[in-house]
Amino acid sequence: MKKIILVPSSLGLNPLYKGHMPGTFRAPSVLMQHGLDKMFSSCDFVTVPCPEYSPEGEPGTDILNGHKLRQLNLKLADEVEAANHRNSKPVVIGGDCSILPGALLGSRRKLGQLALVHIDGHSDFRHPGNWKREPGARPGAAAGMDLALVTGRGEPLLTSWPGIEGPLVQDDAVIQLGERESLLEDYEWPDIDGTDIRRITVFDALKLSDNHLINVIFDRLNLFPEMPYWIHLDIDALDSCEMSAVDCPGTPGLSSETLVNVCRELFNNMRCCGITVTIYDPDLDHDGTAATLILDMLRSITNDI
Repeated sequence: MKKIILVPSSLGLNPLYKGHMPGTFRAPSVLMQHGLDKMFSSCDFVTVPCPEYSPEGEPGTDILNGHKLRQLNLKLADEVEAANHRNSKPVVIGGDCSILPGALLGSRRKLGQLALVHIDGHSDFRHPGNWKREPGARPGAAAGMDLALVTGRGEPLLTSWPGIEGPLVQDDAVIQLGERESLLEDYEWPDIDGTDIRRITVFDALKLSDNHLINVIFDRLNLFPEMPYWIHLDIDALDSCEMSAVDCPGTPGLSSETLVNVCRELFNNMRCCGITVTIYDPDLDHDGTAATLILDMLRSITNDI
């Protein structure tokens, strides 16, 4: 039995205004309403219960909902590990992208060292080396930190995990695809350029055919031929002309056709151990168009698993 893991979380996102709660926690239920359960009718569905969202800071951390995120990621890790024990590739549907540590932790427990293909319109590389919370400022949002966290940068609360030595994934085993902000004058985390992370910005990717792009990704993955890899797909990697129902839409972005072609090739490879799909916000999808697109993409990527 294959496994679909639903993680109804907005814990990694700051509110946009007083009283606001980001709508990504509704993504799993809305996708179910649009037919996710019917599309994967032969699969085992499980929901990871999520602690209550709070817009307020927590003692002992500069990360919004930091302690709750640790709880959530440990629970998610258990579900991913159980799936990998059954030689299953779990499809983890968020929620926001602060669930990535839990997904990688679960696979690390079962499979050992991993590689990561991180597909996102942002590199999500905020960490204490390029950001410091000023006195009185609101906590940092972990959804802007997920790549930094899984490569070992950030508070031990979300970088140090039971039974794991060092980071969840090494820099040179990461491919980051889709960053669209690296050319801006106020780019927030330029220090990523000084790492061994293989970066393919959206500007680089748009110059390549889909087959060439896939080959570039596997050129790095094949440096570690025995290492399984995880796919992280943040839907804001799509161009906003196709996907505006995310917290931070933008252009240029990748087309849904390209993302499907790339992710299908990656997912159906024997080395792939799972995929996270995150950041869809149903509050911004009034007619359900984005939900339909996401389901169509999932069907094509997974070949109905």
